[in-house]
Amino acid sequence: MSLSLQATDFELFGVPERFVQDASEIDAQWKRLLREAHPDRFAAQGAAAQRVSMQWAVRINEAHQRLKDPVRRATYLCQRWGADVDAERNTSMPASFLMQQMAWREELDDAGSDIPALDALLARAREARLSLLSDLAQTLDGPSDLAPDQRARQAVGHIRALMFVERFTGELNQRLAQLEA
Repeated sequence: MSLSLQATDFELFGVPERFVQDASEIDAQWKRLLREAHPDRFAAQGAAAQRVSMQWAVRINEAHQRLKDPVRRATYLCQRWGADVDAERNTSMPASFLMQQMAWREELDDAGSDIPALDALLARAREARLSLLSDLAQTLDGPSDLAPDQRARQAVGHIRALMFVERFTGELNQRLAQLEA
């Protein structure tokens, strides 16, 4: 492999450093890279070469996980551009989104085991997810006079909101699966 283990995920996969990515291209590059780094290709070169190929396989898989997931990709991009999402310690979001969270939580509690109500809430959460992904694309990739670090700082709130929506959607899907079982 001609790249360094320290190459960015974008460099490793040969894709532009931006938020919007072609998922099929990411997957195709992942498969190609794994074929190149497969330990069997280095069997004749000894144990050291196989260990290096295993390091490459791990690095390729980690990069694939980050690039294929929109939240992880946006977080990685923001970190590269100097803004840490820091979602574990900093959960600040706009007041309007906090109000939306509370409303959804109340609606979830009120829905109980009402499958149509839960389905309707899930549909709204999915719409919110799509809207947040669009906002992230515009903030990180759209035309702007802002420097990358400023774009990244603006995107952090969208990422935190998207993390909540994805967790909430997961909870809704889990409840619906339990009710439908």
